[in-house]
Amino acid sequence: MPLTSAPLSGAARATGLSQEQASQLLAEWGPNELSEQRRISLRSRIFAQLRDPLIIVLLAAVALTVATGDYADAVVICVVVLFNTTVGVVQEVRADNAVAALSAMTAPAARVLRGGTEQEVTSSAVVPGDVLVLGEGDIVPADAALTQAAALLIDESALTGESVPVDKDVHGTDPHTGQLQAGTVVLRGRAVATVTATGPRSALGMIAASLHPRQQQTPLQKRLAGLGRVLALVTVGLCLLVLVLGLVRGQSLETMAVTAISLVVAAVPESLPAVVTLGLALGARRMAARNAVVRRLSAVETLGSVTVLATDKTGTLTEGRMVVERVWTAAHGTVTLTGAGYEPVGEILTTGRHPEPATRDAVREVLIAAALCNDASLIPPGEADAQWTPLGDPTEAALLTAAAKVGCTPDELVRTHPRVDEVPFDSIRKRMTTIHRTPSGTIEIYLKGAPEMVLDAALLNESPASLEHARKEAAALSAEGYRVLAIASGSSARIPVPIEESESGLRLLGLTAISDPPKEAATATVQACRRAGITPVLITGDHPATARAIAERVGILTGADATMPSRVATGKELAAGQIPDPTQVRVFARTTPQQKLDIVQAWRARGEVTAMTGDGVNDGPALRQADIGVAMGRRGTEVARQAADLVLADDELTSVISAVEEGRRVYANIRRFLVYALAGGAAEILVMLIGPMLGLALPLRAGQILWINLLTHGLTGVAMGAEPVSPHAMRRAPRPPQQHVLGDGLWQRVLRLSVLVTAASLAASLWVRHSGGPWQTVLFIALLAAQLGVALGLRERLFTRQNLFLPAAVLTAAGLGAAALYVPFLADLLDTSSPSWTGIALAAAAGVISFGAARTESWLARTADQTPAAP
Repeated sequence: MPLTSAPLSGAARATGLSQEQASQLLAEWGPNELSEQRRISLRSRIFAQLRDPLIIVLLAAVALTVATGDYADAVVICVVVLFNTTVGVVQEVRADNAVAALSAMTAPAARVLRGGTEQEVTSSAVVPGDVLVLGEGDIVPADAALTQAAALLIDESALTGESVPVDKDVHGTDPHTGQLQAGTVVLRGRAVATVTATGPRSALGMIAASLHPRQQQTPLQKRLAGLGRVLALVTVGLCLLVLVLGLVRGQSLETMAVTAISLVVAAVPESLPAVVTLGLALGARRMAARNAVVRRLSAVETLGSVTVLATDKTGTLTEGRMVVERVWTAAHGTVTLTGAGYEPVGEILTTGRHPEPATRDAVREVLIAAALCNDASLIPPGEADAQWTPLGDPTEAALLTAAAKVGCTPDELVRTHPRVDEVPFDSIRKRMTTIHRTPSGTIEIYLKGAPEMVLDAALLNESPASLEHARKEAAALSAEGYRVLAIASGSSARIPVPIEESESGLRLLGLTAISDPPKEAATATVQACRRAGITPVLITGDHPATARAIAERVGILTGADATMPSRVATGKELAAGQIPDPTQVRVFARTTPQQKLDIVQAWRARGEVTAMTGDGVNDGPALRQADIGVAMGRRGTEVARQAADLVLADDELTSVISAVEEGRRVYANIRRFLVYALAGGAAEILVMLIGPMLGLALPLRAGQILWINLLTHGLTGVAMGAEPVSPHAMRRAPRPPQQHVLGDGLWQRVLRLSVLVTAASLAASLWVRHSGGPWQTVLFIALLAAQLGVALGLRERLFTRQNLFLPAAVLTAAGLGAAALYVPFLADLLDTSSPSWTGIALAAAAGVISFGAARTESWLARTADQTPAAP
């Protein structure tokens, strides 16, 4: 039912600015638009991608291969570099649209007073000093100070994270009560306000400004950059050693130069960028199938590194919909209402059972009064929205839903009990009274409001003991994080005159406890985070009691945490410097957007990898600055979605855990590929170093080295990036952020495998050389077989059917290796000959031995990794 009140009047809306004044101010302050971030040129983006140390090594390899006439290998490496650079640039451009989304949020038009007349102007034409005229449903176009207001209710949830709409009044005791902020929405009432700040100086503009700083390198980028530097130094050094030793032994400069360059190409895993990109792309596709849409590919891997999950409350941990969960009556105690959202379906339960008829009737009386003393309405599901949605104050809509659950249809109540008068709600009285005529012709009075204002002997005809009992119940419910309303009623033979006389001698019906309940998956998600060694932190703009209650219900505060006041901090305490170390706090309430950003940065300064989830405008800066931002897709604002790296299409937190698991899979596959590729490259260098000492003058020719490199680092290496996730991935602690990509025993595994592959390959070659056979060909095919054996042996699950691409790639590589022996063109090109069956058996034995060694290494690594995460 629409709110009725006296029209606004007064000097505030007498004239407003003149057109001349408005033009001067527009020229002085600029349009009411958010400043755009300075564009980064395409050239700068490309150059930034090419500065990666690993890419620099690959570019050097291109120059060397071109210098020796190996154009085919040069083209392959160039394609890898081009693909990697293109993907990086495209993802950067897509990630820089947050400020544009903020601009789209501002009101397209505004009603202002100019020269004493009301007129509509574009939002960008609003200037400081303009007089705004606001009504229900309007978006506030700029920050403004109220001059007049009638029953004004503002939705600030997108800006502040506060789930409950805020009452605004010119005469409120809190100075913020008389202030409006750009981007908020008028849910109820009307107002006149004077603009105080526009564009980048508004609250929305300040958030936009905080979105500009760019993120630091992701954990994966940091690790690969370090790896590139190590590979560059070690590879060039060893290959120069091979060159010098060859010259000392009397080999020609041309032969050894080509050989050294071939070793550089072989030792550098040039398919690593392709493996990384494929792994991330497959991860992104898997995550999309699980309703997690990746906006930046590196976000897939970054999720696997997360050590802290900072989450918003409203719409993220909670449903984002107000629900009446409990009703208290003095005679029958507390009952619980089931159901979710605004759908009018649910039951009344007392200790898990259906209540007695007397209890049900008492609850029904409370909810009838709450539904009639109400200005909201419910919109049934339709084509545009498949859910019941509220129109007006969400708290009042929750009361309508509760009434429907006990069989009282709001439309029927309004028809049989028409409203004949009212005393509107305001922020000073904190209560609302409506007068209704019953079918029998009598007058019923219904009142609802804050308990501290309603539970008063001046209003209620109740004993002091009854009022004190009700106050204690209200305080207990508030301490649990509920928004509590007291409901009262009375009867009269006539309509009270004046209307204020109706607010006396009333009977207390009961209390309603309303909350924004946690999502069903929230508790399981928090528990999964703890099992995976991820620290959950709640950061919200809501009330501290509400924040604590939700944190306890979902498990963010557990055991000793829930009883320690230091575990819940407010924005006011942060601003006053009373929280020296924000990383020691698990719940933050009443925070500003800047404080959310400061909290995230405090964790990052401690060396943690942070993920921030949210859905509101106020979450934008923190989403942008966190190592990875996760936004809600349905409820989330466009600002949050554009600032985030990952968007949850179904708004379910379980998708975050799935994404973390996928990130860990990607990183595990990158490390598995590095063991394989670096062990093979190191083995080739060791063969070239040790072979001459054993009488093998030039163990391998340049073409043979490059052919092995092509077969092992090509399809086979890339296929390793598609390996399935380990069953133990989410029962391990996150890898330390500072850990090198070759850390945690990986370089030792590379060393052991490279030594064994070298020994097995040289042993086969020396055996054939002793019998006068083609030892170089056997060494060539044995080294290839050994590396392919390592590729299969490193699989987490040997016989899994989830990645048939890898065994197929190994078979293909083996076939091409055989072609190098028996296809005349390739045999002449690579200078190979057909070995005997003994030579083939020895090469196969090298492959089997290497496979067994890789299986052993894989088992040892899994055993070491199965240390459970801290609870």
